[in-house]
Amino acid sequence: MMTKNIRREDMSRAVIVHAILMTYTLVALYPIFLVIINAFKTRKGIFRDPMGLPNAETFSLEGFTKVLAKSNFEVFFFNSFSVTIITIAVVLLLGAMAAWALSEYKFPGSTWLALYLAIGIMVPIRLGSVSILNLIVDLGLINTLTALVLVYVAQGLPLAIFILTEFMHQIPKDLKEAARCDGVGEFKIFFAIILPLIRPAVATVAVFTMIPIWNDLWFPLILAPGDGKQTITLGIQQFIGQYVTDWNAVLASLSLAIIPIMILYLIFSRQLIRGLTSGAVK
Repeated sequence: MMTKNIRREDMSRAVIVHAILMTYTLVALYPIFLVIINAFKTRKGIFRDPMGLPNAETFSLEGFTKVLAKSNFEVFFFNSFSVTIITIAVVLLLGAMAAWALSEYKFPGSTWLALYLAIGIMVPIRLGSVSILNLIVDLGLINTLTALVLVYVAQGLPLAIFILTEFMHQIPKDLKEAARCDGVGEFKIFFAIILPLIRPAVATVAVFTMIPIWNDLWFPLILAPGDGKQTITLGIQQFIGQYVTDWNAVLASLSLAIIPIMILYLIFSRQLIRGLTSGAVK
């Protein structure tokens, strides 16, 4: 009876956490909904009734026409998408391997190394913008997407290592020792056993990594502001002036930019929620 009651309490906690996360998701999606509906309005319709849906009087595709005809939106999209995907892949691979080394193998200085890697979570990388810019210039990588990938990998690794290390500590040692007794190599244990078991954590890291990269304006502005290297967030700025802002084009650009990040979020969302709620059933 006691075991059943504990299981019921654990299930109730998981349901509550899941409901909270879903409610938060709906609340967070409402501003996105406002951006999308206003992208299909005339300028007057945006300012007269920003909360209302487009109707026969206010409906307009003027913003999308300007974005697709008067800007290199496909180039901006490709740059943002390629930088985001490459960064996620590198962060997940290096972060998982570092987390595996720190959680599985004990060596002199391992604790201090883990602390050093975690410092990046507490110290914002933007504090070193001047030094980063000087380093990128010295390496000859200014106005390249490679510079953005390197900076974003450095930005995402500390959190990735911290999260994945905690999840790897929860994997039973007997499972790994049994594989070693069967003659399985360390690399195969890592890729065939460990990574599949920490998929919720990997999805969580992927989401936390991709959103700041996709929405970032600061590093694209100082590291890759040249033509042909601009990301979506930086490219949209051409429609924002000191005195006049083309809101139709801005909202249309944001609506188009939302699509890929929403698709990636939906792909990872199930594993993300499982990763966030995993501690609620213990």
